[in-house]
Amino acid sequence: MALDHFSARDIFARLPLPAFDNSAMDGYAVVASSCKKGGLLRVIGEQPAGPDRKLRVSVGEAVRIFTGAPVPQGADAIVMQEDVTRDGTDISLNVDVQADDFVRRRGCDLAEGQMILATGERIRSATVALLASQGFADVIVGGKVNAAVISTGDELVKAGDELQAGQIYDSNSALLSALLQRCGASATAVEHCRDDRQSLDDAIKRGIKNHVLIISGGVSVGEHDLVKEALCKAGAKIEIWRVAVKPGKPFLFGHVGECFVFGLPGNPVSAFVTFLRFGFCLDFCGLMGPAR
Repeated sequence: MALDHFSARDIFARLPLPAFDNSAMDGYAVVASSCKKGGLLRVIGEQPAGPDRKLRVSVGEAVRIFTGAPVPQGADAIVMQEDVTRDGTDISLNVDVQADDFVRRRGCDLAEGQMILATGERIRSATVALLASQGFADVIVGGKVNAAVISTGDELVKAGDELQAGQIYDSNSALLSALLQRCGASATAVEHCRDDRQSLDDAIKRGIKNHVLIISGGVSVGEHDLVKEALCKAGAKIEIWRVAVKPGKPFLFGHVGECFVFGLPGNPVSAFVTFLRFGFCLDFCGLMGPAR
């Protein structure tokens, strides 16, 4: 099932929706110009939903029709069954009728050739139904995206360990792993680094083996903010560093080879905001496209 995956190519409608003019109601197909309240029409046939019986309606005539059935040739309106009185093969109109009343025109919902799914777009439940309506049995989706998460800071302690004075539990790792999963990626490596250059260098070397590396904390300008320096040492090209957003100013984006790197603030709220605002509105920088 392609649900919640990302399309690897643009997909266009093969058919208009609806594919033919059809009735939006149970009633009678008529020529509107010959229909006035109190007028009589002769019923000449019946058109159920299904194969088109190729019926034709002329002035003064009506065809019994059902919801979803093709509109007979010559007819340009449907009068609801509640708005007529039938007597044998004749109906008496209880309302005036206007052209296009209760007719769903061919292509009014979707035009042939219209784009229905763009490359990198998430496939949702409604998209699945739309693809099925066009006769698509299969769709090509993007490959699996692996991500590494590194949280930094001497103050962080993993859940389950005992807190010392001045320490807090590491919540960013759990937050970012969950957000990645919601985006369709897999956090295959999650680790914590102290504010130590060698430890951070080693963790980054491991992290850039993935498609995406997310580092929380250490991206500001303090003496213990070592992330930018460590990334540059690893050969990263920094595209963005610091943004005019509050909370979330110390945000970093770049890449090391084919690995995209996101540096998020250590504050959990700031990390959450920058992830949603910058990191993954980029659809993983195109990683959700064709399998790599």
